[in-house]
Amino acid sequence: MFRQPTRGELRAAATRLGMQPDDAYLDAARHILGPLNDAYVALDAMRDEMPKSPYPRSSGHRPGDNENPFNAWYVKTSIKGAATGPLAGRRVALKDNICLAGVPMTNGADVFDGYVPDIDATIVTRILDAGGEIAGKTVCEYYCVSGGSHTAWTGPVHNPRKFGYSAGGSSSGSAAVVAAGDVDLAIGGDQAGSVRIPSSFCGIYGMKPTYGVVPYTGIAPLEPTIDHCGPMTATVADNALLLQVISGPDGLDGRQPAVTPGDYGAGIGKGVKGLRIGVVTDGFGRPNSEADVDAAVRRAAQRFTKLGTIVEEVSVPMHRPGFAIWAAIVHEGSIYTMLETNGTGTGVNGLYVESLRAKAAGWRQMPDSFADTIKIMALFGRDVIDRYGGAYYGKAMNLRRKLRAAYDAAFARYDLLLMPTLPLKATKLPPDDAGPEEVTSRSWEMIGNTCPFDVTGHPAMTIPCAMSDGLPIGAMLTGKHFDEATIYRAAAAFEADGDWRTF
Repeated sequence: MFRQPTRGELRAAATRLGMQPDDAYLDAARHILGPLNDAYVALDAMRDEMPKSPYPRSSGHRPGDNENPFNAWYVKTSIKGAATGPLAGRRVALKDNICLAGVPMTNGADVFDGYVPDIDATIVTRILDAGGEIAGKTVCEYYCVSGGSHTAWTGPVHNPRKFGYSAGGSSSGSAAVVAAGDVDLAIGGDQAGSVRIPSSFCGIYGMKPTYGVVPYTGIAPLEPTIDHCGPMTATVADNALLLQVISGPDGLDGRQPAVTPGDYGAGIGKGVKGLRIGVVTDGFGRPNSEADVDAAVRRAAQRFTKLGTIVEEVSVPMHRPGFAIWAAIVHEGSIYTMLETNGTGTGVNGLYVESLRAKAAGWRQMPDSFADTIKIMALFGRDVIDRYGGAYYGKAMNLRRKLRAAYDAAFARYDLLLMPTLPLKATKLPPDDAGPEEVTSRSWEMIGNTCPFDVTGHPAMTIPCAMSDGLPIGAMLTGKHFDEATIYRAAAAFEADGDWRTF
């Protein structure tokens, strides 16, 4: 319950602000603040406005090793929705940063141990309304900050294609359960590539839609201007179907006012003759690129040519500097969102999940338990904010317009852009005693091609295009804003051309 601040508490607030008021001034401040105190007391008495969860459910169960061989499930459930609908009879897995009322959620971190959300995320309601069944919550990386699958509080997630290797992150469990055949459809989140990275490592289809197409309501955030979530599936058609179900404004997420859902599957089966694809040369030959990955994606480009597309090479010089722009936004913005404001942030006109904020505030009692990825991000982000006062965050936010314009210039000539999703295939999971250098390098080494599109908001999808040494390779198709349908059209044509595992 709210109470009026004491003189001592105002003195502490003044000290943090660098002020030195005398006691008389603080006493006057307490008197001046009387009406504000009354307003907060009145707010305390009001009932919060939260969405209801109409579908019955149990809390599910934590699966044992025999039903969780890749450590990809956090909780298994069976929450059934409407009797009919486009997802009737289909089972969908949720990344464990998505609120599912009555079912435990960890966001990959021990900080959230024991937390049970009191609402369903908008996308959960939409899946259930469409007749889908929520099959469970899948393991995600610690606070969703890793492109590898080795930082979750519950232990590493193994790649179903090759045990002992990374499944990718941060939507590690979602990719693994689809690749393993446990479900055909799953939801992931993407702030640096966290839908596309694990989908590429595991050999499935993963779409990061245009920013704002899918409401982020009821999902633990990283940084509000780069938060995305999207479908991860075994087939292109299922991917388009799931996006169709979860997309569109929900009246709660203020980032969505101009979003109109498209007919995402409209072009599936119509072929790609006449489409123009630009192969982005800047996405190849990165310092850590593997030769077989680059070669496989170039073969995929040739296959598109045989299918009737016009394929040409194009350079987007801003593509590689896009990482620097992303880095400032995520390191400074996410520290404020995840830690300073306990996973809520400010300035977003949307639903604030108080139970989630209250649980997230517990990090202050256990910061040394953070995964190395969060520790390093927090140390760096806090230092940069303290020394430079947000200058680099502001500059990066300005430069994101230049980055967006650079891709849009290429889209003036091409319908789609193509490059390797990742420069490398899945790597071996770090050992349990790995030091912070190995833990963090294995978390961030693969994001160079994926993270710029979280900054610009363009839709981007990874499609499996080859196998090498028993591990999948992904090619990334990126489209114009709100043109996911063209991506699906091209992806479906590639999928129909043969078994990617033999390409």
